[in-house]
Amino acid sequence: MNSHPLSHPTASERAMPRPQLAIVDANRLSCIGLSSLLQGVIPTADISIFDTLEHLVVSRPDRFMHYFVSSAIYFEHAAYFLAQPHRTIVMVHGEGYPHLAGLLTLNVCQDEKHLAHDILALRHRGHAYGQMASTPKQPTLLTGRETEVAVLLAKGYINKEIGERLCISLSTVITHRKNIMEKLRARSLADIIIYVVTSGLVTLEEL
Repeated sequence: MNSHPLSHPTASERAMPRPQLAIVDANRLSCIGLSSLLQGVIPTADISIFDTLEHLVVSRPDRFMHYFVSSAIYFEHAAYFLAQPHRTIVMVHGEGYPHLAGLLTLNVCQDEKHLAHDILALRHRGHAYGQMASTPKQPTLLTGRETEVAVLLAKGYINKEIGERLCISLSTVITHRKNIMEKLRARSLADIIIYVVTSGLVTLEEL
């Protein structure tokens, strides 16, 4: 699995054991999208994709810290995953799954920005037994002004509002935003959110 564009592990981080995560879902495109976001949040992780439980089982499942499992596969093999409650994160489509009370869930039926936020929240929340691996602090890639713009973008401000808050022109905001996207090799606002949170520039509560 290639590193996420925001990943910059040091030599010492590369020498540490890499956390193992599994995605179990028959929808390959969904798996690839989730894998990319997970790689941004946990750049040192190795992420494996399986389309069935059977393929997971033959791949030494005990080595995985967490399984991100589609709700369809979870319900088909509930007994297996109920025996692994501290590893299982069920991917659901929308809110309101009272029958999954007590399990961690991830709503994958939302835009990338909110999905990235929820993955970061899962990392902070962790499990009762072992937490999702923390992310090493990102190196400083942006100038001071670009950092201010990135934080405001992550908080949901639009270009015009950012210009008013920082007392700069709209064209200057657009230039900063272009530079931020290029420097971070970001593809979307979700990548900026991951950067500012994992760099310690803002907390999830501030978003």
